Parts: sequence; C-alpha cells; structure tokens
Amino acid sequence: MQPRSNPLCTPLFVAAWLMLAVAQARAAVHPNAAAIASQGNGRGALACAACHGTDGGGQAAAGFPRLAGLNAGYLQRRLDDIASGERGAAVMKPIAARLSEDERKALAAYYSKMSVAAAPAPTASAAGNARGEWLATRGDWSRQVPGCVQCHGPRGVGVGAYFPPLAGQPAQYLAGQMRAFKESGRRNDPLGMMRHIASSLDDKDIDAVTAWFAAQPVEPERNEP
Repeated sequence: MQPRSNPLCTPLFVAAWLMLAVAQARAAVHPNAAAIASQGNGRGALACAACHGTDGGGQAAAGFPRLAGLNAGYLQRRLDDIASGERGAAVMKPIAARLSEDERKALAAYYSKMSVAAAPAPTASAAGNARGEWLATRGDWSRQVPGCVQCHGPRGVGVGAYFPPLAGQPAQYLAGQMRAFKESGRRNDPLGMMRHIASSLDDKDIDAVTAWFAAQPVEPERNEP
C-alpha cells in the first residue's frame, strides 16, 4: 500500500509558500509608498513631499515638477534612469539610488493615482507668447524641429509612458530639462529626439516654448496603455 503524500510538501505548495514569504519579507523591509513620500525610506532617500509637495503638485517657484497624475510607467522609468545615472539629476540622483526597485515602482503607482487640482485657463501672457506657441504647436521645420504637441499631445497634456505632460509644469523645470538635453547631460530620450530638438533651439526659443507650456491648463493623464 502506497503511503499518502503530504499535500504540504508538493512542489506547488512549496512554491506558493516561498512567494508568500518573499512578499511578506518585502513588506517588512520596504515602507509603503505613502510613508516614503511623506517621511523617506530610512535608508537615505528623503521624503518626496519636501520638494514635490504633499499633494504631488510640485513647487513652481523652486522649479520642482508636478508628479501627481503622471503616467506610472513614465514615473518609474525616470526614477530608474536617475538611479542608474542614465538621466543626470544632481538633486534626485542620491535619492533615487537609495530607493529599491520595488520602492520606485510603488512610488510611481502612488503618484500616478493622485488627483490633479483644476487649473485656470491660459494666462494673458501665454496668449501673447506667439513664438512659444508657434514652436509648441507647429515647430520650426527650417531647423527640422517638429511641434512639441506632435509627441506630447494637445497643449502638452502628455501621451503614455514616453511623452510626459508639459502643461502646467514649472517653466524653470522645463527649461532646465531642455538645456540638459542640449548639453547632453540628459541622454534618456528615445532615438535622441529631444537632444536634436533642444540643440536646434537657442536660449530665447527654449524660454519661450517652456513659458508657453507652463501657462497651459493642467489635465490628469490617462494611465491606460
């Protein structure tokens, strides 16, 4: 007579138990996203809210961008790029590097689900920024520069995980990123598109187009593929 096998010793049960143990260990080691955002992770990663605000809305005067409502895939890719050094970011580099991959993923999901405060219509200064609007909507094909909205969506609302929203982001932040692309301090753009565009624009053009986008109304991005 064959002895009965112990169901607790089957490969399927053992595999499931190991997966549960790993998940519990991660939960014990890594704080949840809300705690990291407000307090840091206790291993050198500072609280995200210190710069990006408790609502994830950023701080325009200081040039810290909005995170709330951005595509989760985009946020995680940028954190991963900063942590690896693929994207230069002096302030963010030590923070991202001290976040685990799970923590970066959790933070990206956390901020993507944050609601975005309603924004006013474009200001009078935006309406008068003809050069910025032209570059944003039509580009400058004499320099092989397409309109920004062709990739970033109408008024720069953002498209998926590769083209982030520009609308309502601080002009100081947007201009800084354009100059980082221009000077090759940032190299994580698909096919080098942004490096080509930024290097084709002078400082006045960069300031004009980023000021126009900063004045556009903010809309939450759709996180569906």
